[in-house]
Amino acid sequence: MRRIILLTVTLCFLPAILFVGGAAAQTDEFAMANEFYENKDYSSAVRLYLSVLNHGAESANLYFNLGNAYFKDGDLGHAVFYYLKARRLAPDDQDIIHNLEFVRQFSRVQMEGVELNPLRTFFIGLVEGYRLGTLAWLSSIFFILFVLILCVRYGLGVSNFPVRIGAVVLLVLLLASSGLTSFKYRDDYLTRRAVIITEDANVHTGPSDQSDVELEGAPGLIVEIISETVDYYDVLFENKRRGWIKKDQVAVL
Repeated sequence: MRRIILLTVTLCFLPAILFVGGAAAQTDEFAMANEFYENKDYSSAVRLYLSVLNHGAESANLYFNLGNAYFKDGDLGHAVFYYLKARRLAPDDQDIIHNLEFVRQFSRVQMEGVELNPLRTFFIGLVEGYRLGTLAWLSSIFFILFVLILCVRYGLGVSNFPVRIGAVVLLVLLLASSGLTSFKYRDDYLTRRAVIITEDANVHTGPSDQSDVELEGAPGLIVEIISETVDYYDVLFENKRRGWIKKDQVAVL
């Protein structure tokens, strides 16, 4: 199966081979969705991509194609949502990164005065290009090597300079990789995020329509979910403004 492309001056949708499952029916459905996309029937393409997804298939390329189709169909909110889901599975994919950055420019509300935490930005820069599983495996390898060198030093009684230095280096690498793995897990999975998907998305000062409007949201804006009631999420925007938004106005990652 292919990743859909569209070439423009600024934005690239590159073609690639994609295996979304092993079922022939899903493969055929995905191919049909690609044909609908190429024929500019984007709503039908979205419908079939979602059907593949609902049958249990999941991949970065499937989410990527969904993002492309939603964007071409004029649905900015869902486009950003599926690009984010694609990036979670393939954080080093430059096509996904570029498309996400590109389509977010079309939001009619931009987050001015974004306050960046330098330390958090530094750690995000270290881990954003790696899958969580990759970091976890790296931590596991350093742990095994550290245990082995401890066995050499204390079990076999070898305590020369290279062994001592090796133990210190492996301990530092183990602590660093474990810390980055924990940060990646917390940032990607424990921190709940959502994307605004509706045009009229007023953000209120409280969890009620009768509360004052704090700000006007727009499709494509990404928020962090702080808490919730039955019908509302308490959300934090990237520029640190906070308010309550109806649950049906956002898609939760």
